[in-house]
Amino acid sequence: MTKILKSALLLLCTVCFFTACSDDNDENPVVKTPTTFHLNTPALAANGVYDLASSQSIELTCSQPDYGYPAVTKYTVEVATDADMSDVKAMGTTFTTAKMEVNAAELASLLTDLHVAKGMSEHQFPFTAPVYIRVKAVQTTADGREIEGTSITSNVITLNKVYLVFSLPPVSTPEKLFLVGNFNKWSWDSALEMTPVHGAPHIFWHLVYIDGQGESAGVKFNSDKAWNGNDIGFDKITINPASEKGSDIISVKGNIGSSKAGWYLMIVECTVEGRDIKYNVTFNNPNVYLQGLCTASAGWDLIPENLFTVPATADGEFVSPAIGNTVAGGPTDGDPGVRICVKIPDTDWWKSEFIIYDKKIAYRGTGGDQIPRVAGTAGQRVYLNFTNETGEIK
Repeated sequence: MTKILKSALLLLCTVCFFTACSDDNDENPVVKTPTTFHLNTPALAANGVYDLASSQSIELTCSQPDYGYPAVTKYTVEVATDADMSDVKAMGTTFTTAKMEVNAAELASLLTDLHVAKGMSEHQFPFTAPVYIRVKAVQTTADGREIEGTSITSNVITLNKVYLVFSLPPVSTPEKLFLVGNFNKWSWDSALEMTPVHGAPHIFWHLVYIDGQGESAGVKFNSDKAWNGNDIGFDKITINPASEKGSDIISVKGNIGSSKAGWYLMIVECTVEGRDIKYNVTFNNPNVYLQGLCTASAGWDLIPENLFTVPATADGEFVSPAIGNTVAGGPTDGDPGVRICVKIPDTDWWKSEFIIYDKKIAYRGTGGDQIPRVAGTAGQRVYLNFTNETGEIK
């Protein structure tokens, strides 16, 4: 009887063991690469007209990829204007279900971008044309990470008649430009913000040290303080032939470099041509002037006697001639104060003036008169560091 009881217990444990293993396998299915994934053709695809301007969304449906079990899946809609999908582009919005409400405005913007890239102009819109769509699916983890080896692309469907109006925002010149380069170890954290010219916000200027030797020589500029693919180097600028020092400027590994390392007054004029922003850049002598009643001549002409000396290094200081006449500071634009400027071609000097507040260079830019005025005593000099944007009168 005891042997029979032991045998029965052993058999029961064995059954429990295999059941547990079976349950464990059910809870941990093997991830496999799918082989089938079908995007359904909408009922209106052949003969209906999809008016994206008047629609909120377009519904797409598909089968879930054959993962062997229900799985968390990310679906990305890919769109093209060529039947061979040679100009395919993915939409930014992704989906987690096999029923996808594709935003019509987002689709219109993407399609407009594709047609513009092929040479179409805004005046050629609106029009009706076929659109080719496929969907890419990939299995993801609970926290959204894609699982390698689970990606699959669907068949291509055709929407024969898609009515498209021009759906891109207008292109405008940048509101800001930032300079970065070897002078500041290519750090956007300490990039120089270029100053707009008063009355001409599409023209920017700054004093900058440009070199041409070494792996990291030169400068670039961007409308953002970031390496986001929009940075402008030598190949994306046109050098103004009227530049005083334009012949010095060379390409250094795609950067804007100089065959004669030194300081330049760099002036960037931005214009819009079609959907592109063009940059016409002037490289002039780094002339900085003491100006107005504080000068020895007490005049308003830009004369050589009022020029600052130019340093030989990127971290050096520009130094003014001695202040010739003591001038008072004060809260109004009627107070004389110390005035400083550079000269932008074909503009008045005050449209590119600046002063020192709390040992920092403060640029007038597109603003009004810089008040309060800053006092200066005869015999003092002005010291400016354009790499650090600092200054002193002492």
